[in-house]
Amino acid sequence: MKFLITAGPTREALDPARYISNRSSGRMGYALAGAARHEGHDVVLISGPTALDVPAGVDFVHVESAQQMYDAVRDLCKDADVAILCAAVADYRPVAYSGQKIKKTADRLIIELEKTPDILGSMRSTFGFGGVLVGFAAETSNLLEYGRDKLRRKQCNLIVANDVSRPDIGFDTRENEVTLIFPDREEVLEKDTKEHIALHIIEHAAALRP
Repeated sequence: MKFLITAGPTREALDPARYISNRSSGRMGYALAGAARHEGHDVVLISGPTALDVPAGVDFVHVESAQQMYDAVRDLCKDADVAILCAAVADYRPVAYSGQKIKKTADRLIIELEKTPDILGSMRSTFGFGGVLVGFAAETSNLLEYGRDKLRRKQCNLIVANDVSRPDIGFDTRENEVTLIFPDREEVLEKDTKEHIALHIIEHAAALRP
């Protein structure tokens, strides 16, 4: 099968020196790409900036911003059987970009933000993607409620929900614990390395392909 996987954070530039981002290390997405390749699948990995090595045998596309990731997913998803959107895409970006470094002058600085494009929400309605669609829900509360709502709204086959309020799993750690939310059931993958978690997710995603 052909897998498209997104990973890492995005960076939304304020000026040439600063950007808005998040704590995602990209490890989960890269583990998924490595696991899919290990299982014999063709893999395209679209990633924001990370310090990680690209898994061997994986086609790699580097992006910086949410808009760049949106464009790359739009252009490449048509060839995929399974799309796993694991990247921690910034929800908002600055309305205005300063071509010069913003100087530290006033005591307060107000930055106006606007929503970034909804990549997961565009997969079915805008991109026309008809394959297996897996999304991630990084939450700090109401994990199952928010995850199941996302499954429905984004028309996913599977949501991988994890609690990012815990310091021992999720963002910027080597381990994770997730709940797989399917339309008809839920399954908890107990705390383990992201590599082992990734193998289980890849197996479940592949099994959903008719």
